[in-house]
Amino acid sequence: MSTLGMPGIPVREAARTARAHGCTGLELRVHPDEEVHLGLSGPATDAVRSLLDSENLAISCLAGYAKVAAPGADRPVVDELKALIALAQRIGAAQIRVFPGGDGDARPRIAAVLDELRDAGVRLLVETHDSHPTGAAARSLVDGFGEPDLAAVLWDAVHPWRAGENPAVTTEVLGPYLGYFQVKDVRSRETPTPVPPGEGAVPLDDCGALLRSWSGWVSLEWEKAWYPGLAPVDVPLRAAAAWFDRYVTPSG
Repeated sequence: MSTLGMPGIPVREAARTARAHGCTGLELRVHPDEEVHLGLSGPATDAVRSLLDSENLAISCLAGYAKVAAPGADRPVVDELKALIALAQRIGAAQIRVFPGGDGDARPRIAAVLDELRDAGVRLLVETHDSHPTGAAARSLVDGFGEPDLAAVLWDAVHPWRAGENPAVTTEVLGPYLGYFQVKDVRSRETPTPVPPGEGAVPLDDCGALLRSWSGWVSLEWEKAWYPGLAPVDVPLRAAAAWFDRYVTPSG
């Protein structure tokens, strides 16, 4: 599960919630409002890693906010990516999530951190989001490197579907570049208010059937940080667990 569903809550409490619902990993939002953020001290980073180790929880992903295709200078984006990679390496996360963020050229920015990714044993995941909401669009930012173990795509269940891309097409176009799946649901294409998985319009049954033989991380994203009136994360976690049981061997 993602800590986006528990905004401002200490990692210790988020870990207890994750374990109570049978999760084996935790997706940590990296944000100034959260316990885990860029600039977190070394000892504090080590303490989070030790805590999650003691709870027998892996860190499935660090959900960062770097925008690899944002307009503007390369250096600030590259510096943010390097900071995310360094944090991931120290905290024990194998993956970092980033956004597209615009129509700029992502290639030189990603190329600039490939060695850091390789040395740290960390994979960069570009989310299907904002300027590149479909699987095809998101893959276009990373497939030129030909190294899906280093640069791949995070499939957010909502955005490709809202953009008109069928889940079967998303799965096909991502191929080996599918690195992570966020299960989530919304009321409709026109009303993207989150609802517990299975209660909305996103074709999650189709997604589940397509992912049945896939072995990557699956994480619930519950956008309570953006919709504070949503139910506590326990509610969608129960629905997500039922979906996992039907389709996916749970991994997060």
